[in-house]
Amino acid sequence: MVDVPHRPPARTVRLRPVGDGELELQYRMVHGYRRAFRMAGEGPALVLIHGIGDSSATWAELIPDLARTHTVIAPDLLGHGASDKPRADYSVAAYANGVRDLLTTLGIESATLVGHSLGGGVAMQFAYQFPERTERLILVSAGGVGREVNPVLRLVSLPGAHLMLSALRLPGARLQVGLAVRLMKALDTDLGQDAPDLLHLVDALPDDTSRNAFIRTLRAVVDWRGQVVTMLDRCYLTQGMPTMLLWGDRDSVVPVRHAFGAHEAMPGSRLEIFEGAGHFPFHADPGRFVALVEEFTRGTAPADWSREHWRQLLREGRPGGLRERAVGRELREASERSAT
Repeated sequence: MVDVPHRPPARTVRLRPVGDGELELQYRMVHGYRRAFRMAGEGPALVLIHGIGDSSATWAELIPDLARTHTVIAPDLLGHGASDKPRADYSVAAYANGVRDLLTTLGIESATLVGHSLGGGVAMQFAYQFPERTERLILVSAGGVGREVNPVLRLVSLPGAHLMLSALRLPGARLQVGLAVRLMKALDTDLGQDAPDLLHLVDALPDDTSRNAFIRTLRAVVDWRGQVVTMLDRCYLTQGMPTMLLWGDRDSVVPVRHAFGAHEAMPGSRLEIFEGAGHFPFHADPGRFVALVEEFTRGTAPADWSREHWRQLLREGRPGGLRERAVGRELREASERSAT
């Protein structure tokens, strides 16, 4: 069943104010690398994981409201934002390990994970690697549940991408791109919905180090054929874990049909579609987004993980029938590569 409410659910009562100082970046050294993060509020832990090329700043408008009822932790993933950008492993599995290690240094044993785009893939990988530390999953326009992805990202995964990204920062190129963006918006295209946010990601790559980290991250999950990492083969393991998917119906980066495929593959999941929104539904309608997160975390119990239940799910494997055939087809299209 797909829930598409006509109006946002009722908001919770403000429990505590969040000071401006809580929203400032903080830093921890983990394995010798500086990890930047924002941390605010009190209550059950809520981890916000941004997408590729982005940073914790993407959540800035939402953090004060979410921190009324939660301890919110929003990291800058390694290679992003104000975190260090070494020549390192930028796979989703490595990112899941990094999130675990940061949470451990902060004294957070378990949390609800909210992941956007690449961050959705990281959240799913975290739940797969550390189910005992995952209370709920909220996946926002998540990668890793289908092969399709915007052709621009496939292009950037090719050799020569560094030169292309550098050229986009030239004044003349920016003018031309700006004109194209305005045209796409005037024509009401799906890419026009997302273009301003996507260009902001390019602006967040000011130097060679940042661009190299971006390209290494992208190539870990995308090639010229599309997404090369999938979690569809193990989505059945979310059985018993409260999971909500949030998607814009005009997403030009990860098509909304991926939301329906993931919903089908995740037993008991909930799907919410943001009509008229693109790849950043939490930017398009932050009020509804916050209300849904609050409602979902308040109305569901944390996952009760047990070793025996995990063992049983693994032994039984994926369910059969139409869903099995659909998942099998998606796996073949994803080059049979998965996030292990």
